[in-house]
Amino acid sequence: MARTVGSDGARTEDAIRQAAISLIAERGFEAMTLRELAGRVGVQPGSIYRYFPSKARMLVDLLVEHLQFLLGQWEAGRPATDDPVALLRAFVDFHVRLHTLRRREVFVANMELRSLAPADRRRVVALRRRYEDILTDILRAGTEAGAFHVPDPRIATFAVLAMLTGVGSWYREGGRLGRRELVEQYTQLAMQCVGAADTGSARRAVGANEGRRD
Repeated sequence: MARTVGSDGARTEDAIRQAAISLIAERGFEAMTLRELAGRVGVQPGSIYRYFPSKARMLVDLLVEHLQFLLGQWEAGRPATDDPVALLRAFVDFHVRLHTLRRREVFVANMELRSLAPADRRRVVALRRRYEDILTDILRAGTEAGAFHVPDPRIATFAVLAMLTGVGSWYREGGRLGRRELVEQYTQLAMQCVGAADTGSARRAVGANEGRRD
């Protein structure tokens, strides 16, 4: 009999989730088999169904969990200010740090949306839209206050998010840039992208957040 990972159900479920994220990132959702997943975790293939009724349900749960984690972490650490410039700096810091720490989850969430059934896809897209709305609200408030200069805050949201999210595809631990330097540069780029007047002070604001989410 295959060795199980501990006797606690929650630990086993977490091990299954982590192994599934790794396998999907490596091979793709369609190519991953539950037998392969069970072998990596160290459980019998039938044991997977104790935690997930189907392979499709597993993918939905993984994507929903990732997006809910992002939303929850932002709300927990959101600065207590209405200043759109400070909020944009904080958002860039948050997004870049989380997307370099959770590279596999980000990759799976972006690549496997296509593998969801229509109803499940709508559920995941709704969560993703809630996350996008955070940045849109910041950019809209900043534009109305004259702090940012963008013709359409929604389009600017997509442009900034595309730039920030791409960091997960190339960033590596121990590379030329540490997270602090990375956040500093991306903050300046984001500020320039939205036409913020005070782009030179981005480093000072980012430094204040250093270590808060690592």
